[in-house]
Amino acid sequence: MKELSIITVTYNAKALIERTLRSVEQQTAYQKIEHVIIDGASSDGTTELLEDYYQRNKDRYPIIFTSEPDKGLYDAMNKGLSAATGQFIVYLNSGDMLHEPTTIEQVFSHDVSNVGVIYGDTNIVDDKGNFLFRRELTPPKHLTWKSFKNGMLVCHQSFYARRSLCPSYDLSYRFSSDVDWCIKVMKAGKIAKMENLNTKIILTDYLNEGLSTKNHKASLMERFNVMKHHYGLLTTSLYHIKFLFRDLIRKIKKL
Repeated sequence: MKELSIITVTYNAKALIERTLRSVEQQTAYQKIEHVIIDGASSDGTTELLEDYYQRNKDRYPIIFTSEPDKGLYDAMNKGLSAATGQFIVYLNSGDMLHEPTTIEQVFSHDVSNVGVIYGDTNIVDDKGNFLFRRELTPPKHLTWKSFKNGMLVCHQSFYARRSLCPSYDLSYRFSSDVDWCIKVMKAGKIAKMENLNTKIILTDYLNEGLSTKNHKASLMERFNVMKHHYGLLTTSLYHIKFLFRDLIRKIKKL
């Protein structure tokens, strides 16, 4: 069993996928990884790039590659999870990158024998891979399932989950199933009496324009419902009032 399954979900992403693939194949600890790639039957040349990547690296580390239609992002992510065999899994989608070649080496220099979630910080990059800013929501020193009352403090791509704790993504959510999934993973880890490990390093360079960013209002409504399910209506409402004041203060400071 490999230490980590890196799951990449992609569809018609020829302009973005190469830098994601490059960040994986440049890892110094490539012996610890497998790469699961779920392509949604791309028609723009993405599959040819993936085939070339497979041929270059198939003898270095396991690569599982499928290309077929799916029912959307979270369905594809479920397919990746089902195919993964690593002790931990992380999602690294088109345009996202492991922060540096030693990222995996640094992550697994820690003792993870009783760890449910490994997490770290995130840089935001543009569609050319250029640094824009450090992600505004920063990981807490000690992460628990209750931490996400304050928003998604850990980017999904910087959240390495023990595979045995991972449920399927709830397909009834279109934009925020990742939030629900992360909370469920941490709840399962708490029941199993596992710790969450803060690496205290930048793990991921995350592409600025994700699905939830492009569908911001719908995503916010869905995220409210996710939080309401896990934390209750009153707590969720109070925290969202807090978010509104926080955003208002930020806007005033920019004037």
